[in-house]
Amino acid sequence: MHPASSLSGPSAPWEPADAPARRDTEHRVSRRDAVRLTAWGALAAAGALLVGCAPEPRADTSPGDRAPDPAPAPAPESDAPSAPQVAPMLLLASLAQSDAVAIIDPSVSDAEAAQLVTVGAAPWGVGVAGDGRTGYAATAEGLAVIDLGAASRTALMPFLHPANRVEFGEYRPGGLGLAVSPDGNRVYVAVTPGDGAYALEVFDTRVGEFVGSVPVGLRPFDVVVAPDGTWAATIDHDGFTVTVVDAAALVPTSHTVAQFGTEGGLASWEKPHYGAVDAAGAILLPYQGRVVVKLDPRTGETAALTSTADSHVHGTALAGDVLMTVGTGAFGNAQSGPNLSLLRVTGAGAGEERVVPLDVPHETVAVWRDAEGAEFAAVAGGNTRNEGWDGITLVSLDSLETRALPVAGYPQALVSYARS
Repeated sequence: MHPASSLSGPSAPWEPADAPARRDTEHRVSRRDAVRLTAWGALAAAGALLVGCAPEPRADTSPGDRAPDPAPAPAPESDAPSAPQVAPMLLLASLAQSDAVAIIDPSVSDAEAAQLVTVGAAPWGVGVAGDGRTGYAATAEGLAVIDLGAASRTALMPFLHPANRVEFGEYRPGGLGLAVSPDGNRVYVAVTPGDGAYALEVFDTRVGEFVGSVPVGLRPFDVVVAPDGTWAATIDHDGFTVTVVDAAALVPTSHTVAQFGTEGGLASWEKPHYGAVDAAGAILLPYQGRVVVKLDPRTGETAALTSTADSHVHGTALAGDVLMTVGTGAFGNAQSGPNLSLLRVTGAGAGEERVVPLDVPHETVAVWRDAEGAEFAAVAGGNTRNEGWDGITLVSLDSLETRALPVAGYPQALVSYARS
């Protein structure tokens, strides 16, 4: 496929969180504005060629007195610089309409790219330990532990709040969002038994059992963790909240983050779905393809950065200083179709954004890197409203060209990891 994209220039820097909402009453971003093409600022690289010269003999030196010429330096073994070593990357995706996850290698042919592992009914969130050897999946039946090298499930651990029935779909009970702590010692899983209660359960990988549980907000689609492991947080879709849980004390603190208000309640489209954590530990929460809120998880303070994608938001993830966000279409106060936003959130170009249209709504996104170091947004087609497709769309972060990679089973959540 050929890329079709838009690029907008820098917006204002991070502002008070209510500033974009105030401006919204004065200005609406049109579809034509959202697909305007401009150019990214580029950095030109230049190399210097160093030439060494032998000194001239002095005029008063006779040929007999002249020192012998030095022996020539040995030729280098190779003139070509050695290529940097890039760790091969794979993807782990939950196949929401099945009982399996897929280990995906986009570098091989489509027919050979996906290896399926049976884990339990209706998997949702997935995660991988830092060593790339062990994966986890939150299913309707419990937490699946996966040996990624052997492509096999090694355990299925019942939740502390087990589902009262096994179903498929967005509203099924069981495990939802999931995240692995940076040291790999804990897996945090958002769980609902199906009775209207929600909890964040803590699985200790060293002892192989759940060791704690904390009540959280309504329908926690996603779980994120601090870079230093000191907290975990649930993105509570139907509660307009983010619940931050202290890792040591397992004490929750709830922050309301309702960028466009709470009007409409459960029927509102202007609610958080997923979040990403930056290197400083702030939680980035995109809303409706129109604003990204930066939340301090400890204090609850917020700031905002404008987006022009104008599409109802689901998954989000960082690729360096670029926030990749999945837009699913015109719902609520969002007016554009399905797309992928690439918004620079830090550094000298903060606010610059490229928007790539997608054929259908997708769900989550992760950055995948090939053997040459080229980076791609891997966008899972398993949209929770059942409007997606059985596959993953790969978007080059350089050229914006896309590739459709079929994966049966409706890949919903995915993460990338370095092959061990």
